[in-house]
Amino acid sequence: MSKKKEEQQKQEKIQQEISRIHLPRGKETFGIIEQRLGGSRMRVRCLDGKTRICRIPGRLTRKLWVRESDIVIVEPWEYGGDEKGDVIYKYTPTQVFFLRKKGYLKEIDTLDEF
Repeated sequence: MSKKKEEQQKQEKIQQEISRIHLPRGKETFGIIEQRLGGSRMRVRCLDGKTRICRIPGRLTRKLWVRESDIVIVEPWEYGGDEKGDVIYKYTPTQVFFLRKKGYLKEIDTLDEF
């Protein structure tokens, strides 16, 4: 393939990622993975100011691969929602850049101050 076609396909892929951005609904919130604890569990600092022990649900275990400092969507549990939750979605770096540009992640920037 020519370089122009490769570049064009890359741009189309980026546009598709941005057009399909999943935003939190209802009780869901943004979060940053602080620490992997093993066994599909991790410590996540959520945008609502709480730190939760979250897990990846069984239906997503093989599809969702996360690392520390990834931006994710967390759904708190009905019981014990202040302490536990499920990781539902992980954002790609392109999507994170788009969310920062649109202003959805302004609070995360203030949380990053240690």
